[in-house]
Amino acid sequence: MHTSCKLSNVSKNYLNTFHCILDEMIRGMTEAELSNSISYNFIVQMIPHHQAAIEMSQNILQYTTYIPLQDIACNIIAEQTKSIENMQDIQCSCGLRKNCSQDLCLYQRRIDQIAQNMFSKMASAPDTNQINANFIREMIPHHMGAIEMSKTTLQYDICPQLKSILDAIITSQQKGIQQMRCLLRQPICS
Repeated sequence: MHTSCKLSNVSKNYLNTFHCILDEMIRGMTEAELSNSISYNFIVQMIPHHQAAIEMSQNILQYTTYIPLQDIACNIIAEQTKSIENMQDIQCSCGLRKNCSQDLCLYQRRIDQIAQNMFSKMASAPDTNQINANFIREMIPHHMGAIEMSKTTLQYDICPQLKSILDAIITSQQKGIQQMRCLLRQPICS
């Protein structure tokens, strides 16, 4: 934890759960069994990423009374649950779309860079007694990571069914970042 103040028990509980979710996401993404398909690899690494967002949102919903943040958390749960279902539906068929070893190497190197940057920013988000702000500062780099991973994946030969999922991730998470940055400027989050 990166704290500059004495944390309340409520804040400690929230933050301990967040750090457990983050650790589980890092394990899920870094230990995913990869194949010779960029489409498949994106899916098996994005599912634990989305699952973490759902769990982080469920975590904040236990603590926040701020309705705009509750709305954002509920939207994250709904959108990312649907995205996981969509990815699971196409995972096997997308895995049949193979890529050359050079593309696989370049793709995975870039995805690893994005993921490591995201992990670092999420882990170093300030731990304070302002739980609403904590959640936003943790979720913005999470969303940014998904956007960058999706944009990177779109640069390669991928299965057609995955493209609409990637576009939806980019659109919804860019909107989410804008909403959260706006909330961060509100007195209840500062």
